[in-house]
Amino acid sequence: MVPQTQAQVLQAALRDPDQYWDQFGSQLHWDTPYSKVLAFGEPSSASVGTDYTWFKDGKINTCYNAIDRHVLSGHGKQVAVYYDSPLNNERRAITYQELLEQVQTCAGVIASHGVKKGDIVLIYMPMVPEALVSMLACARLGVTHSVVFGGFAPLEVQKRISDSKPKLIIGGSCGIEVGKIIPYKEMLDKAIDMGDHKPTQKIIFQRDAGRTTLDASRGDLDWHSEMERIRRAGKQFKDWVPVESHHPLYILYTSGTTGLPKGVVRDNGGHAAHTLATMKNLFGANPGEVIFCASDVGWVVGHSFICYGPLLLGCSTILYEGKPIGTPDAGAFFRIIQDYKVSTWYTAPTALRAIRRVDPHGEFSNKYDLSSLRGLYLAGERSDHGTIMHFQKVIGGKPVVDNYWSTESGSPITAACQGLYDTNGAKVTPIEARQGAAGMPTPGYDVRVLADPDENGGAIKELGPSQFGNIVVKLPLPPSSLHTLWNNPAGFHKSYLSRFPGYYDTGDAGIVDEDGYVHVMSRTDDIMQVAGHRLSTGSVELILAEHPAISECCVVPLSDKLKGQVPMGLVVLKFGVTQKEEDILKETIQMVRQNLGAIANYNQTHIVRRLPKTRSGKILRRTIRDIIAGKSLENKTLVVPPTIEDVTVLNELEEVITKLGLVGNDGEAGKLDDTVKPLKSKL
Repeated sequence: MVPQTQAQVLQAALRDPDQYWDQFGSQLHWDTPYSKVLAFGEPSSASVGTDYTWFKDGKINTCYNAIDRHVLSGHGKQVAVYYDSPLNNERRAITYQELLEQVQTCAGVIASHGVKKGDIVLIYMPMVPEALVSMLACARLGVTHSVVFGGFAPLEVQKRISDSKPKLIIGGSCGIEVGKIIPYKEMLDKAIDMGDHKPTQKIIFQRDAGRTTLDASRGDLDWHSEMERIRRAGKQFKDWVPVESHHPLYILYTSGTTGLPKGVVRDNGGHAAHTLATMKNLFGANPGEVIFCASDVGWVVGHSFICYGPLLLGCSTILYEGKPIGTPDAGAFFRIIQDYKVSTWYTAPTALRAIRRVDPHGEFSNKYDLSSLRGLYLAGERSDHGTIMHFQKVIGGKPVVDNYWSTESGSPITAACQGLYDTNGAKVTPIEARQGAAGMPTPGYDVRVLADPDENGGAIKELGPSQFGNIVVKLPLPPSSLHTLWNNPAGFHKSYLSRFPGYYDTGDAGIVDEDGYVHVMSRTDDIMQVAGHRLSTGSVELILAEHPAISECCVVPLSDKLKGQVPMGLVVLKFGVTQKEEDILKETIQMVRQNLGAIANYNQTHIVRRLPKTRSGKILRRTIRDIIAGKSLENKTLVVPPTIEDVTVLNELEEVITKLGLVGNDGEAGKLDDTVKPLKSKL
């Protein structure tokens, strides 16, 4: 029998979600079995978001499934967590049995302070094993954790404290970056002082690299002392608290358009089943293998592929506290792959570009044995074709798989699944990579492309193959996806469900081509109106990224009296490039004209030393546009994103934009210019 395709498995999962998701739900331990996989007509939780629920009536404990289950099946001596910190010159290997003991002790600490199911614990820690222990201990108790990315500025931490109102905070004394120490405890204290909600206790993990003074009057407690107190008293929490499938496992905050972060709620049952499915379907991972996700536990990728995913499957996960370059060199990631015999490597394209920029010929990677690696997976931003092809060669022709998802989805929406099996139990041949695409929808995601409602009198209109529009997912969303926002079900409906009733609005724009591949071009607010033609900034960026001299690029719209808006490219060159700027300008203009057409009206490429990015590697396009609009650090009108990696980049960029005479030439003015005749376009 001929195996089915990924598209056929997707359709089978959409036709019969009960049968499809039961095959993963049934692999988990349920303290109370679920009565139905997908139940409609009832709210998913008390804070009503969607009107459906996954794994109805089931009770589960995620921590038990991630740790106890493997210890009880005889795998207690297997390594659960490899900790590798070139920044702290420290390595640790923690077995499943050791992890269980640490989590039971930490759960005992948390419970001893009166924290119980229904309460929130905020975690503000660096990339250390104790962060994972804290997350899992909360899950063991049925307590909802909210991990805040380490190093967030006090104001951003305060916003999250005020919204989630944690009963307890677990923090670190400091974070370690290349050449500097980040004072986490000091920033945490400032955050608490700024807000009205003041948790009674804070448990602080002291690091030798940056120890801090603990103040008992402020409720400061020492992590090690608290753990020892529970051990001596024999008060480890060896039981586990079964919770309803829809009970919140965690809250993870993502950026909001109003400046207030949105608390994405992830439930226990759906998350566990779908995350387990992703480990198998996407990676083709097996128990006992080593997973290296080069992210941070403060991001959704870290939640899914550093903490919960590998442990739910019974793998060994790597917690890496370091950088792609500079710790000590561009071979850092490859050293990890060799030393731990990594089978699955997950990172962001920006990390690969950084490596390629300083090591264009793979001299560092060639020093290491990468034979254990089965695949490289990319997410967080668009992956350019040049980077994908370069690293496919570096890793010996193994698959390099782009995948597209978000904090809200909780799992990849699209990808080229490497471990998928069809309804007959046959292995599905992975789809081929396609330039500019992030694969096809993964099972559970009914991806569509819709026209703007205001173009059709408010009616929903689905667009045909390769027609550019709004990327949406037809409801119901699969098990890993959010059902609501914390304390804000109205905001959930407004942000995601109101514009296209019956669909989840991703906020992204792009196309689904004739073969079903999804091409994500840009955020919907990054669409340019060039002489009435709707063009995405991403379509131009993909072309610029193919230039052999360009390492990174960003396209933003400028206003134009005749055409409304025109695109302008800011590019960073690879190390060692000596080509003249005027030649690069000519070549990039020609490339855009050849690939996109004269309608793009592209005629500006400017070289910059660096582009502003978040710590997770995303280019801050909105900030660049704000600088062009005239906002600046000097007059305090420029809002500095809390996730920015290096604020000094903004000063450099202000200088460049001022010298180019672009200040005040923001494309928003042109976008709203009603003197430009609105034309329809399929681009």
